Amino acid sequence: MRTRSFEIVESQPTSLHDDLLGQLRDYVVEGDLAPGARIPERELCEKFNVSRTPLREALKVLAAEGLIELLANRGARVRQFSEGDIRNLFEIIAGFDFVAGRLACERISDEGIAQIERVHLEMYTHYMRRELNDYFRLNQQIHQAIVDAAANPVLSANYASANAVIRRLRYAANLNSDRLGDAMREHEAILDALRRRAGEELGLRMFDHMQRKREAVCEYLREQNSAPAPAPNLQPAD
Repeated sequence: MRTRSFEIVESQPTSLHDDLLGQLRDYVVEGDLAPGARIPERELCEKFNVSRTPLREALKVLAAEGLIELLANRGARVRQFSEGDIRNLFEIIAGFDFVAGRLACERISDEGIAQIERVHLEMYTHYMRRELNDYFRLNQQIHQAIVDAAANPVLSANYASANAVIRRLRYAANLNSDRLGDAMREHEAILDALRRRAGEELGLRMFDHMQRKREAVCEYLREQNSAPAPAPNLQPAD
């Protein structure tokens, strides 16, 4: 499969479609759709109480992000990723995390650190209870909070674009990986470096954390690829 090129994008103002786009992105990332599965447009129109036109506009955005693929006269389907795609994208994300960690230590407020600590403690509670959906949601909030604390709009826009592509696989790998204990220890070290405002250390710890996550995702992908594949559904869109 051809690897999607990654282009630097400028931050964009919010639009009226942001809410629908966010809900649709969450549905694709956290739903039960397998790679290659059709996007059920009629069901989604009912779910989000919208017509086909705004839904299809939002699908075009997700296709531009690389999360889904549009099929000529056949709707859309969840994108299938090769291991090469994943490795390339994680290199970008790891680099963004490294830069974000260094800048965040210079620019984050004490209250910002305290808020991340609160989210971390809540995430740890969900980890102990093995409530993995909530664990992953808060895990993402911590990474996003550090990126936001870097206070660089171009970094934030490009992080969001790259992360959207691999978020689904990170989520799936978290639900099936035995690496959660290691990931929690890595998050403890990340939080410790942030408390001390040790920018170089935080950047390196975040970079290493994403490299380890990359290997977990690639392992998950190999397991999925070795399983029998369901027959593709390429009927015309409803």
